[in-house]
Parts: sequence; C-alpha cells; structure tokens
Amino acid sequence: MAMISGISKVIRASLIFLWAAIILAALIFYLANPAGFSAENIAAFLKANAGNIWIAYILISTLRGLTLLPSTPLVIAGTILFPAEPVAVFSVSLIGIALSSTMIYFFSEALGFDDFFEKRKPDLVHSLKRRMETPWGLAFVAAWAFFPLAPTDAVCYVAGIVRLAYWKFFLAILLGEAILCAIYVWAGNALLA
Repeated sequence: MAMISGISKVIRASLIFLWAAIILAALIFYLANPAGFSAENIAAFLKANAGNIWIAYILISTLRGLTLLPSTPLVIAGTILFPAEPVAVFSVSLIGIALSSTMIYFFSEALGFDDFFEKRKPDLVHSLKRRMETPWGLAFVAAWAFFPLAPTDAVCYVAGIVRLAYWKFFLAILLGEAILCAIYVWAGNALLA
C-alpha cells in the first residue's frame, strides 16, 4: 500500500508540474505575442491547417482549458472561419468545452487541489460543496458558465474539488455554455452578414 501511495505522489507531482508548465508556456506565449490570441489570428491559424480543420479546432478547444485561457476567442474564430456553418461551429465549440471541462473537473482531484483546499480552507470547501449539492447547485454552475466575465474553468476546478456529482456539473456547464455559445455564434453571424 505504501508503494502505491508513493507512486501516486510521483504521478500527482508529475501532473502538477505538467499542468504548471502548460500554463506557464501559454502565459509566456501570450505575453510575448498577445495579438496571437485574437479571434482573427486563431481563425488564420485554423485556415492554414485546413486539411484537418475540424480536428484541429476540436483539439485546440479541448486543450485550451488546461491553459486557463477563455473559450470565447475560439468560438468567435470558428464563427469567422465558418460563417456558413453556425450549427457546426456551435457543436464543435460545445464538444471542445465539454471535453475541456471534463478534463479540468477530473484533473482537479488528480492534481491534489482537493487535499490542498481541504487542509487550508475546509470551511469554504464544505460551504461550496453544500451550495453545489443543493437543487440550486446546478443553477449556480450554469449561471457561472453563462456569465461571460466568470472563468468557466474556475468553476470546473471547484466542482472537481468539492466533488459535485459529475452529471450535475456536466449538465450545468453544457446548459450555461450552450446559451453563451449560441449568442456568440448567431450574433457573430448576424454581424458578419
């Protein structure tokens, strides 16, 4: 049992290092080239990789969550890149958000955030858990995901830390993000038309 615990600690430390390295690399790239993260530049990158455009778009949308960068520029880039295909952009955006949110939800525990917060802020963790486990917990997470200025990735980490039932978390994220993405995609198409 002690050996499994030691292996678990090594895996956890490796995941934390990888996670921190990804965030640091994304931050350095962003600070060195903030224009590279504009919706237009993301769309240009996707056009340059037209052969596997949908796969690239899904991969970028999925991996984006590990860097804590918002999904909004990718949704807008998809709208610019595929103005005649709003349903496809909407679907791919939601798939990317769903996969990214799921990874963040499960990584929060694998990275040890649950232990970290349980030891340092147990009252806050238990309070958030009580709020998220109520019938209003679903509405709280959905509203958070819908609100454009609230980082959806943060609620994914918290939901993973407080162990919100996955199906509630997933449903709430999809509900909030579906509304927001629909607004971005169809309002963007209306502006482009």
